[in-house]
Amino acid sequence: MSAISSTSSPSAAPDVIKLFRANLRTYGLIIATIVIWGVFFAVTDGAYLGPQNFSNLFRQMAVTAILSVGMVLIIVTGNIDLSVGNYAGFISVVVAKLQNDVWRIVLPDQPLLAAALSVLIGLAVAVLFGMIQASVISYLRVPAFIVTLGGMWVFKGALLIVTEGKTIAANQPYFTQIGQGYLPPLIGWIVAAGVIVLLFYNMFSNRQKKRRYGFEVGSIYIDLLKTVVLAGVLVVYVFFVNQYNGIQIPVLILAVVAVLVSYVSDNTRFGRYAYAIGGNRDAARLSGVNIRNNIFWIFVLMGFLCGVSGIVLASYVGYGTIAAGNGYELVAIAACFLGGASPAGGEGTIFGAMIGALIMASLTNGLQIMNVPAAWQYVVQGIILVLAVFGDVYLKKR
Repeated sequence: MSAISSTSSPSAAPDVIKLFRANLRTYGLIIATIVIWGVFFAVTDGAYLGPQNFSNLFRQMAVTAILSVGMVLIIVTGNIDLSVGNYAGFISVVVAKLQNDVWRIVLPDQPLLAAALSVLIGLAVAVLFGMIQASVISYLRVPAFIVTLGGMWVFKGALLIVTEGKTIAANQPYFTQIGQGYLPPLIGWIVAAGVIVLLFYNMFSNRQKKRRYGFEVGSIYIDLLKTVVLAGVLVVYVFFVNQYNGIQIPVLILAVVAVLVSYVSDNTRFGRYAYAIGGNRDAARLSGVNIRNNIFWIFVLMGFLCGVSGIVLASYVGYGTIAAGNGYELVAIAACFLGGASPAGGEGTIFGAMIGALIMASLTNGLQIMNVPAAWQYVVQGIILVLAVFGDVYLKKR
């Protein structure tokens, strides 16, 4: 036993140090989130982390966090998308219009079919407009900043045209479950158990793949520790939300979107090319990367995610309004930068963007509970964003 421990611990220690240095930014974000929660917990006498508010916090972040998932890949390539807020708002009023003015009359007794058709048409419209913007950016070579700035105004105008300046009800049965529904507690625990099994399977599978292709395999204790911590966080989350009504459907949608896009960005040629383009465009081009095609599909993916976000927004609010999606693009971009994405491109992760979105939602939610005026909420969020980016730059220099 002594021989085994003497050989395993020296190899584990360098892995711990290497892991800490490689993920210093992530640990800083997690600590910042815990500090924010601790401060608001103290000043609200514990109400901030009560089961109901804890559940509402994650539900509120879902819409903008979905936008942040797509925004990460766009920023990684060195681009930006200013249209996503009004884009999602436009899709939300389109599906609200379908629910209230079309299906309520044409399919009055089939709310499930009506909801399904609204979702499918909403996503189709989102992808169509995504392809239009993507074509202008990638093939006509108009800068993404200009195209999406124009898109922001176009979608804002289209939103007003569809609504005619009125609020459109979208609170029909089944459709409301997308943004307002919950999983029963038992189903939530079953889902959590399945995810935990997948986490451990993924860990052992990745280690096996590294051995197969001759890559260095880190300490199994470190991998086990990371997986156990993730599983523990999931268990705590499910326990807390089950104290209220259960896992929120929009949070489940966000989790599925984040996992799928994260897999694409980390494990496919499409995702790795995005980082290559942002890291060194000329080197990527000389290596045979089809830059135009890659950027085209990244903006199409962003359009699709604007559709998902818009559908969740319409269902969550229950209405299509003239202010739908207003300012969401700034929150999504801020979440990416808080999560470690570089404005110059080449850096950024989906996980980091999710933590950034959680920080933004935590600040907004806590300040609202404290009844801080909206003007000061913007001031605080702006200061936090600048300080976070400054801290990230400082750490890079060090």
